[in-house]
Amino acid sequence: MYEKSIKLLNNVVADELTAVHQYMYFHFHCDDQGYDLLAGLFKKTAIEEMMHVEKAAERILFLKGEVEMKQADEVKKIHDVRQMLEKAAKMEEESIKDYNAWANECSQNADSASRKIFEELVAEEERHYDQYTNEMDNLDKFGEKYLVLQSIERSKKLSGGGHPGGHPED
Repeated sequence: MYEKSIKLLNNVVADELTAVHQYMYFHFHCDDQGYDLLAGLFKKTAIEEMMHVEKAAERILFLKGEVEMKQADEVKKIHDVRQMLEKAAKMEEESIKDYNAWANECSQNADSASRKIFEELVAEEERHYDQYTNEMDNLDKFGEKYLVLQSIERSKKLSGGGHPGGHPED
């Protein structure tokens, strides 16, 4: 009876696992380049995407299905910050479109609990999309200065200035 919902929820697992891996890849590279704010954003989003996997998996198991732990796509090796943000926004936009459609399919199959999960996911993915487009807007407004400021903040922290362990007179 719930085969279609299980299939759609496994699509979520695959999409979200791909997002976790992609965002952690971006996190590592932003962190390596000293872009702490963006590194933190990618890491936080990856963790939220892991929670989406868990939510979908719990529903699949409740429906007596099998959780398929497959990625939908390979990690793209992108090092340019603007391209990272564009890729992230595109991924979120696709998820929003898919999850909206899948919510409607679950509704047509009399599975309102799965529909509700998809609707909650849409709202969270819209928030992620907004965060990534806001970061792209910051890059447009401030250019490379935006990234330089993040690197300067890291340097301050590493030297003890502005760090909880630093001296107040710094």
